[in-house]
Amino acid sequence: MTFTAPVILSPPQTADALPYDLLARQIEALLQDPGVDVPPRIVQALHGGGSLFVMPAADARVAITKLISFIPGNARRGLPTIQGDIVVFDVQTGRRLALLDGPTATARRTAAVSLLAAQKLAPRRDGPLLIVGAGVQGKAHMEAFHAGLGVQEVRVASRSAASAEALVNHARALGLQAQRVANPNAELARCPLVVSTTPAQQVVLTSRPRSDAFVAAVGAFTPRMVEWSAEVCQHLARTGTLVVDSRDADHEAGDLLQAGIDVSALPTLADVVGQTAAWHKATRPADGPVFFKSCGWGGWDLAAARCVANALAPRR
Repeated sequence: MTFTAPVILSPPQTADALPYDLLARQIEALLQDPGVDVPPRIVQALHGGGSLFVMPAADARVAITKLISFIPGNARRGLPTIQGDIVVFDVQTGRRLALLDGPTATARRTAAVSLLAAQKLAPRRDGPLLIVGAGVQGKAHMEAFHAGLGVQEVRVASRSAASAEALVNHARALGLQAQRVANPNAELARCPLVVSTTPAQQVVLTSRPRSDAFVAAVGAFTPRMVEWSAEVCQHLARTGTLVVDSRDADHEAGDLLQAGIDVSALPTLADVVGQTAAWHKATRPADGPVFFKSCGWGGWDLAAARCVANALAPRR
């Protein structure tokens, strides 16, 4: 009997295996693959306000299960809010191929999804980029938009001065012009690219984006979470283009649901990529902001697993 142990990737190794451009291309390919199967994820509420997420997905070659915890209060404890792993299996043999660091893969695949949406939908790509929320997702999105869109200027808003300064310094180390800003709502008038990655425990953004803005709203991924005010979301529904990452957003897009918007009627990123009838039927003004609501989907983790499986192929 031959036994091959799975490859266990550390956080830096997981990041190295998932470059943003490659991951965005793999996500686009996955959205056009009819063999992909992603059942609804299980969200188990935990005592204390946290959640446990179980997210399986499979295609003809690999299958994955993502198991992560989300504990909002961990920020106060100096601990990561997301912890866990992604297990990658070979479909034909059932053998475990790899174990990916869950928080790293989550950050990078989420940013790559936003990058793909911006590549397809952003009226302007030159920036400046406004990042609201300077945590793990803020950092990943800054890196992804720099790598995939060529963004050279970034403005960072955060409740935590230390987090904002750390992200500004990281951006400068990558060669970007970067500065901390105190009022994200005032900056919306100056920035055609906006990413909101706050803890989403309360409304933070109450001003309207520019008419040529692309917004990736990432922080709120349950019905109870919210970053953007109902008035702004309703304005965007009237004057702009709303797109969700997947049909899971129908019952998870807190910002839009709390604004009374029929999320099930909105096109998904798959509709945009595939130029489906749902996308062509969507009301899309010739000009107006684009609001991309990202809630998360097991398919994005499957795309990350594909990247890793492709890299491991010569070893098997």
